[in-house]
Amino acid sequence: MSGSRVGDYLRHMRQAASDVCGFVAGLSKDQFLADKRTQQVVIMSIVILGEAATKMMDRYPETAERYPGVPWRNMRGMRNRIAHGYFDINLDVVWETVQTALPELLACLTAIEQEVTEGD
Repeated sequence: MSGSRVGDYLRHMRQAASDVCGFVAGLSKDQFLADKRTQQVVIMSIVILGEAATKMMDRYPETAERYPGVPWRNMRGMRNRIAHGYFDINLDVVWETVQTALPELLACLTAIEQEVTEGD
C-alpha cells in the first residue's frame, strides 16, 4: 500500500470535515439557511470530502474495505448529487449531514489517519 498517498487522501478528508465543523460552529439552522457564504464553503468542502473518498475507493479499495465504518459510498454519492445537481441542493439535508454525520466522521478519520501514518 502506498501509505503516503493514502495518508494524503485521509488528510484532505479530515481537513474538509474539520473545516465544515468550524464553518458552522455556533450557527443555528436558520442562520445557516440565511448565510449563502457559509452554505457555499460547506458545500465545496463536502465536494472535496467526497472526491477524496472516491479516490480512496478507486485507488486503494483494500484500505477503504478495511474501514467499513466510514460511509465511503455515501460521501461519494453526496458529492455526485452536489456536483451534478447543483441547483437542486437540499440545504436541510446538508445541515443534517453536517450536524449528525461529520463530527463522527471527523473522529473516525483522525483515528484512521493516525493508524495509517504510523504504519509507514
